[in-house]
Amino acid sequence: MRPFNISIVGATGVVGAELTRLLEVSPIPVNRLWLLASRNSAGRQVKFRDEICFVEPLDDIGDLETDIAFLCAGSAVSLEWAPRFAAQGALVIDNSNAFRMDPDVPLVVPQVNPSALSDRPRPGIVANPNCTTIQLVRAVRPLVTALDVHQIILATYQAASGAGRMGIDELRNGTRAALDGSSGPPAARFPVPLPFNVIPQVGDIDSEGGTLEERKLAQETRKILAMPDLRLTSSCVRVPVENGHSEAVYIEFEKPVRLEQVHQLLAQEAGVRLYADGIRKGYPTPRFLANPEDVHVGRVRVNPENPRGLWLWVVADNLQVGAALNALLIAQLAIANRVIEK
Repeated sequence: MRPFNISIVGATGVVGAELTRLLEVSPIPVNRLWLLASRNSAGRQVKFRDEICFVEPLDDIGDLETDIAFLCAGSAVSLEWAPRFAAQGALVIDNSNAFRMDPDVPLVVPQVNPSALSDRPRPGIVANPNCTTIQLVRAVRPLVTALDVHQIILATYQAASGAGRMGIDELRNGTRAALDGSSGPPAARFPVPLPFNVIPQVGDIDSEGGTLEERKLAQETRKILAMPDLRLTSSCVRVPVENGHSEAVYIEFEKPVRLEQVHQLLAQEAGVRLYADGIRKGYPTPRFLANPEDVHVGRVRVNPENPRGLWLWVVADNLQVGAALNALLIAQLAIANRVIEK
């Protein structure tokens, strides 16, 4: 495997920083790493494989020729820069919502739909799905593959880190202020203050009362699972957790489901940790995840009122599983399939 030139746009954000850390210990050989961010972050030093890399301002970059460009700076940046990097021959792995529903852009979770990246996409762009979508499809893949699904209903419990570094800071600062008895700073990243609170809104609310996050969950899940008619509805909630998204998932099948079969399917799924009697007792919580690279599933139970219904509690590290790690695994898949060379 030859060494690759790699660019990370948004390198100083929480996802970009996590991606840099994971890339450092990955098997991908790196010839040169460009760390790019806004002018405010320019000049920062980042240690990478015994070398010091300096963060450069994206707007000043002249040479866009790179093998792989990871974009972790939001949709506006991606819409401008992804086509520019791709036009210079890079394979762009975009972490934003900008291209996910483009029919020419594969939306990839390597453990679920690796065949979507069997060849180089025409635009030169691969989309990294939304964080809540990734952990959902990884958990339900063995079930929807083996059993006929009627519908999926879920509620998410999403951490502050899903709103970036500012979301984490707002939760920390607001929590300190609340404990000190002061009102604290006004909400900026969230509709109302998050400390000691839950907010039933992630993303802007549309004219039908849903949110962008809820719409992304449905659309992206259908595309990844190649189930365009899948009935899926959700309610997305922000919770005062620093990192780690949780989901209460209800799957209704066409026929009654056996708990033993569900346990077997989940236990055999690579990268899924099942918490059940005889396997791992208890249930996962976002603060105490044994392995942040896995999707953790507990509280698995058949609905006593409906033998076709199944409940799952799904927890994952949204910065790793839900963003940086999945992007890195997309790159490894592209290298293995020689997509970079095509």
